[in-house]
Amino acid sequence: MHDKLIALRPDRYEVPEQATHIGGVEQPIPAWQLVWNNGAVRKIVLLAALAALWEIYARQIANPLLVPSFSATVTAFFQGFASGVLLNRILYSLHVLAMGYATGLALAAVLTMLAISTRIGTDLLETLTSMFNPLPSIALLPLALIWFGLGIPSLVFVIVHSVLWAVSLNTHTGFRSVSPTLRMVGRNAGLRGLRYVGLILVPAAFPSILTGLKIGWAFAWRTLIAAEMVFGVSSGSGGLGWFIFENKNQLEVANVFAGLFCVILIGLLVENFIFRSIENRTIRHWGMQT
Repeated sequence: MHDKLIALRPDRYEVPEQATHIGGVEQPIPAWQLVWNNGAVRKIVLLAALAALWEIYARQIANPLLVPSFSATVTAFFQGFASGVLLNRILYSLHVLAMGYATGLALAAVLTMLAISTRIGTDLLETLTSMFNPLPSIALLPLALIWFGLGIPSLVFVIVHSVLWAVSLNTHTGFRSVSPTLRMVGRNAGLRGLRYVGLILVPAAFPSILTGLKIGWAFAWRTLIAAEMVFGVSSGSGGLGWFIFENKNQLEVANVFAGLFCVILIGLLVENFIFRSIENRTIRHWGMQT
């Protein structure tokens, strides 16, 4: 065999360039870009643009009975707060909502505990969810009137229906998605009963639980406003839904839009301050979501 000649590559030595010869690598970020990178600022700009479009459209059609201007709606909004009427209606609605939402969460917790503990509980939850989850809460208004009459009990009844199935379904799905390895770790650590649920299942399933809470809140808020527009007045008092319905009958369209504005504003506040804070302190802090 012939010996093969291997050509060796000569060594090369490079002199590193001085940083001063390369030029500036870091460029200062303009102030406007720093402000624009804030998500809250972008949302405020979008809302301002929508308000401007609303004002322009309302002034073009010039029919306040059809679409009042944004400025007229804002004026009616502050006048309602100044008179105390709008604030009382908001507090009334939030009071009823808190009762119905808390009751729905308590019943959902009981059903979910039964479902994760026994097979018959799982069958019960799946059967009830399949039956009642597609049923609109508004369809239960006639029964609520017959059973409870006008007033808060009827409102709480329809709110519980709107909350119960969404929260139960999402919570149970979250518990079932917990990995067997994590379950085994909890069992090997000697956790049983409520300690096992609280320390293992709830943190692992919390993204699904939080989703259920948010869906249940949205369903409850919409159901409450719709129910109040039908029978939400008792003893001369009512909530936001009744405020909207009452002003519609009086052709106070600006007040109607002010009531709708309150409904939207409360929804935004709950979503961005309550649920967003819970999300940042839990699933994002735990690294479950980016």
